[in-house]
Amino acid sequence: MKKTPHIARTAIQALAFAAGGLFLAAATHAADTHKGSKEAYEHTKSEAKAKYDADTEKCKSLSGNAADVCKAEAKVQRVTAVSTAEAQYKNTPKAAYEARKDIAGAQYDLAKEKCDDKTGNDKDVCKKEAEAAHTAAKADAEVKLKTRKAINDATEDKADAQYAAAKEKCDSLAGDAKDACQAKAKADFAK
Repeated sequence: MKKTPHIARTAIQALAFAAGGLFLAAATHAADTHKGSKEAYEHTKSEAKAKYDADTEKCKSLSGNAADVCKAEAKVQRVTAVSTAEAQYKNTPKAAYEARKDIAGAQYDLAKEKCDDKTGNDKDVCKKEAEAAHTAAKADAEVKLKTRKAINDATEDKADAQYAAAKEKCDSLAGDAKDACQAKAKADFAK
C-alpha cells in the first residue's frame, strides 16, 4: 500500500474541511438574506434522515474501520444538511454559528475514524492534524459569529446616530412642518 506524503495528506484533510465550510458559507449567506420556511426545513430534515438511513444501511456490508468511516461520512452529510437548513430557517448569527460548530464536530469525528487505519506515529500525526483542523473550524465559527454581531451592532449604532441627526434638523422647524419632519424621521429609521 502506497503511503501518502505528510503534506499531501494534510492538504487533503484541509480540502475536506474547506469543502464543508464553503457549503455552509454559501448556505449561511443565503440565510443572511432570506429566512427559510419551516416547511423547507422540515423537508430537508426528512430527506437527510432518509439518506442517512440508506447510507448507513450500505455501511453494514462493510466491516471493521471501513464500516466506521462509512457511518461517519453519512453522519457528516446528514449534519451538514440539517444544520445548514436549521441555520437558514432560524436566520440568526447564533444559528449559523451552531451549524458551523456541529459540522466541524462531525468532520472531526470522520477525520478521527480515518486515523484508525494508521499505526504508530502516522496515527498520532493524523489525530493531531484532525484536532488542529477541528480547533481551526471552531475558531472560525466563533470569529464569524462575533463579526456578524459587530456588524449588526455597528449598523444599529449608525442608524441611531442618523436618526438623532434627522430629529435635530426637525427642531429648527415649528408646528405642522416640525410634526411632519419628525414623522418622516421616525418612518425613515423605523423608530
